[in-house]
Amino acid sequence: MAEAKKSGSGLDQNVAALLAYLLGLVGGIVFILIEKDNKFVRFAAMQSIILNVVMIALVFILPFIIGIVAVATGGLGSLLGLLIPLIWLGFLIVWIMLMVKAYQNQEWELPVIGKIARKYV
Repeated sequence: MAEAKKSGSGLDQNVAALLAYLLGLVGGIVFILIEKDNKFVRFAAMQSIILNVVMIALVFILPFIIGIVAVATGGLGSLLGLLIPLIWLGFLIVWIMLMVKAYQNQEWELPVIGKIARKYV
């Protein structure tokens, strides 16, 4: 059996990458700071940071946009609010898949976020 690659934290790289996703923005920041060499862990940490920043931005921006559209359409645009649970469900599914893939020692590059994260690793 091949020895598992270690990260700068002393954890196996798959566990470190999993924790970078599991602990969200804080986990990503911690692992990007302590991991200097392992590109697998650094990529997971950076992708976690960007994904969480996007979701936090959506929490603040989406209700504002929905409010503007609702006012502009006489309240009809408020139906867009029904998309919010679907967005959260999508985020939850992506988050779980990222953790599963990380634990399996597989990189799963998200379409836009992954390309941005790759630049900074």
